[in-house]
Amino acid sequence: MTERSAAISGSRARLAALPWSDLALPIVFLVLLAVAAVSSDTFLTQNNISNLLRQIVINGLLSLGMLVVILTGGIDLSVGAVAALAAILVGQLMPVVPLPAAILLAIAVAGLVGLINGAIIARFKIAPFIVTLGALSAVRGLVYVISETPVVYSDPDFLRIGSAALGPVPLITLLMVAAYLVMSFFLNRTTPGRAIIAIGGNEEAVRLAGINVRLNTTLAYVICATLAGTAGVILASRVGIAQPSVGAGWELDAIAACVIGGAILGGGGGSVRGTFAGVLVLGLISNLLNLFNVQSYYQQIFKGALIVLAVLARRKES
Repeated sequence: MTERSAAISGSRARLAALPWSDLALPIVFLVLLAVAAVSSDTFLTQNNISNLLRQIVINGLLSLGMLVVILTGGIDLSVGAVAALAAILVGQLMPVVPLPAAILLAIAVAGLVGLINGAIIARFKIAPFIVTLGALSAVRGLVYVISETPVVYSDPDFLRIGSAALGPVPLITLLMVAAYLVMSFFLNRTTPGRAIIAIGGNEEAVRLAGINVRLNTTLAYVICATLAGTAGVILASRVGIAQPSVGAGWELDAIAACVIGGAILGGGGGSVRGTFAGVLVLGLISNLLNLFNVQSYYQQIFKGALIVLAVLARRKES
């Protein structure tokens, strides 16, 4: 009985020692689930849950990539434009090369944009905000040069990527979860991953330790852009059409998910698990607002306010 009491007391002590913001996110998620289940008759239907699982994939991949650059102390405002580039480019390549090659080439071009961004930032020490803002404009212009009109996809093999499911779970959701597991292993168990985290904490100390800061910083932007390109290809497959304007404002959702999940803008904090939780919370909020027919403009206002509140909460905690 004494051992059981001691175990309970220890568990309570560990719970009390946790920062309140670490407890707030799961509580908010559970509250949102309860509100959604009670207030909407359609929320718990299989069709809506399946749609929700599909809808979080795009922001899930973008947020995962954004987390990696935030860990280095950077930011990438070009992810939406890069996703659009991959979505449009895959349609231009499919008539020319086999489908797998078209997908890989589109994602590779997206990764090339990240390579350019990262190389400029790491080599010339230009603020990531400026470099990626310029990339946003340049890549968006390139998208319109490639195609001024929407690209419609009819290849059944390509469309099957976005519609296939393993039981009730969409295949693309499983791919997203796999990406999170791989990234968690990469950041926590590999030398480059640990270097990326360390750079955001103290870049000078990392350099003095003999780690190639330029290479690892560039790698972070390549990863971010590659995931954005993957998100663009998946979106094209899921909806069967790609607009040149697609992806506008997606960087806001990605940053929001990272910040809500505990990432610190400027580097020094953030986790894959927290970002995944942030993606789930944002996806649940968007789904609930859509069920209540709230206009997208109000949703953007809400998300912007949510970013500011999350940053303020972390600042107050520190």
